[in-house]
Amino acid sequence: MPTLDSQPNQQQIIQAHERIAPFIHRTPIITSETINKITGAKLYFKCENFQKVGAFKKRGATNAILCLSDEQKAKGVITHSSGNHGQAVALAAKEQGIKATVVMPDNSPAVKFEATKGYGAEVVFCSANIQSRAETVERVIKDTGAHFIHPFNDYDIIAGQATAAKELIEDVTDLEIVLAPIGGGGLMSGTCLSVNYFSPNSKIIGAEPEEVDDAYRSFQSGKIEGNDTTNTIADGLKTPLGDKTFDIIREHVQEIITVNESEIMAALKLAWERMKIIIEPSSAVPLAAILKSKKQFQGSRIGIILTGGNIDLKSVDFT
Repeated sequence: MPTLDSQPNQQQIIQAHERIAPFIHRTPIITSETINKITGAKLYFKCENFQKVGAFKKRGATNAILCLSDEQKAKGVITHSSGNHGQAVALAAKEQGIKATVVMPDNSPAVKFEATKGYGAEVVFCSANIQSRAETVERVIKDTGAHFIHPFNDYDIIAGQATAAKELIEDVTDLEIVLAPIGGGGLMSGTCLSVNYFSPNSKIIGAEPEEVDDAYRSFQSGKIEGNDTTNTIADGLKTPLGDKTFDIIREHVQEIITVNESEIMAALKLAWERMKIIIEPSSAVPLAAILKSKKQFQGSRIGIILTGGNIDLKSVDFT
């Protein structure tokens, strides 16, 4: 199966779903009467925190690796990641008997570093900035010839991530709104495409931390904006948009809502206490957006993708 060189169409997302099905969980959708009462809406949470490696990233990584040629597989794969994507590539490569190298910032959460190593990948550390990531990846590629799998700005990754929203739409009918958080935009762009193809009457809304609101500002300006800070507990959303993901988001997203750190923490605490599940802070951002804008969402049937559950407990302070 050749890799994609353009935005995935409906049939290509269906094919990606069929391709990765043996290697992923079809994650459950849960509801909470208490949270519905608090928000005044009917919320349906797609629990990718129960996905293999604890995050939706397993979908995209598996699809990307399964689309490689035998020659590419023989040379191994490399990626850069602060955690979840690295774990996903590590496990997907292990399942296919392929060598994987993951370049990780030296401030990555310990739980994600240990998991990535545990799945069999070689971990190479770099400084916590985009330039260092890129330079380290290039050095390894020069030495090994490994194939680079981008964490989000890759159409095979996007097609794989789109399968989460596809399942949500199949399992919950008549969704009026679908929400997902935005980091690099792989999940959000995949969600956009699935909603467009499989539930075209649903509104698509993104959610983002105020501290890393590049997607919000890019959405307003029409060009990719950067961030001056990455000071957010939602560590999975620190990455800036890519050109492929931004093009899809700009075309299909109706609105992006930003939330502050205290609003993220309040939503995280509510999910832990009321749904009795562990989600990571990035997952709480869409719920925080709904809690912030209750009037806007009141009475709606809303699907929310909970992106993952890999959390460094030392980083969370509910006091």
